[in-house]
Amino acid sequence: MSNLATRVLVAVVGIPVILLVTMAGGFYFYAFVLLIALLAIREVFALAQAKGASPQVGAGMTIGGLLVTVFAYFKVRSLILGGLLERGIHVPFPSMAQSFLMLYLVAFPLLMTIELFRGRTGALANIATTLFGASYVGLSLGSLVGLRELFIPEDFPVYAYFPVHGTAVPDDVAGLLYRWGGYTVIALFTSIWVCDSAAYFAGRAFGRHRLFVRVSPNKTWEGAAAGFLAAVGVFQVARMLLLPYMSVVDALVCGIIAGGCGQIGDLAESLLKRDAGVKDSSSLIPGHGGVLDRFDSLLFVAPLVFVYLDFIVF
Repeated sequence: MSNLATRVLVAVVGIPVILLVTMAGGFYFYAFVLLIALLAIREVFALAQAKGASPQVGAGMTIGGLLVTVFAYFKVRSLILGGLLERGIHVPFPSMAQSFLMLYLVAFPLLMTIELFRGRTGALANIATTLFGASYVGLSLGSLVGLRELFIPEDFPVYAYFPVHGTAVPDDVAGLLYRWGGYTVIALFTSIWVCDSAAYFAGRAFGRHRLFVRVSPNKTWEGAAAGFLAAVGVFQVARMLLLPYMSVVDALVCGIIAGGCGQIGDLAESLLKRDAGVKDSSSLIPGHGGVLDRFDSLLFVAPLVFVYLDFIVF
């Protein structure tokens, strides 16, 4: 079977699974993202090991997993806090920023203490690569969970988009709102996939000018432009069909992030692989390389879309 046929077969099986867990949301989506994050963090550590570093694999994966969990925790936090406030009970919950700060305040001395007793050479590189792998993947994929769980009445400006009166949000409105979250993440996935495909085929057909020879010699400016326009187009179509809360400008910004920053994320991961002297981050996914190879664009796109929607649009 050719490499292209293998890639297509894996996509035919994998994409429906991703779509199902995305629409299901909640624990299912969190568990899926956590699994992907742990696998990707392990691949980052393998790249570091190829360069001679010795990252703390167990501690790094734990920190990365907790970073993902902090984003998921805030849906549960909102629900618990809302229920307590209805009963007149006021309990201090840390904010998201405080949660991350506390995690890092513990992580830094913990990693340095572990390194003190490991007896390995290159302590500085070991600690640095451990924190880099955990943060690069954990924060980025964690923001994807945050984006999916942003669409609940406790965190979403319901009254700006629905004619709801009083404090109680009807179940049908809450259900539609949560589906918007699923559609938003699917639009994000789709824009990245379409961008990759458009860049690949346009680059092969029309590519003449190399984009970044030092890192990825096969990519071209023509392919990058086609991928960029395709990503912008996906979000505009998604806005018209599934995402009525988005304005034309919102869809344009999200498309620009997906088409522009997504390709930079792909190049950044290629830089790490080239530095480590490997072609793929692993061989876990037949025809696709590793988990990091498949989700490298998402690591740059998800945090920026989350920040844009949560802190600017909403």
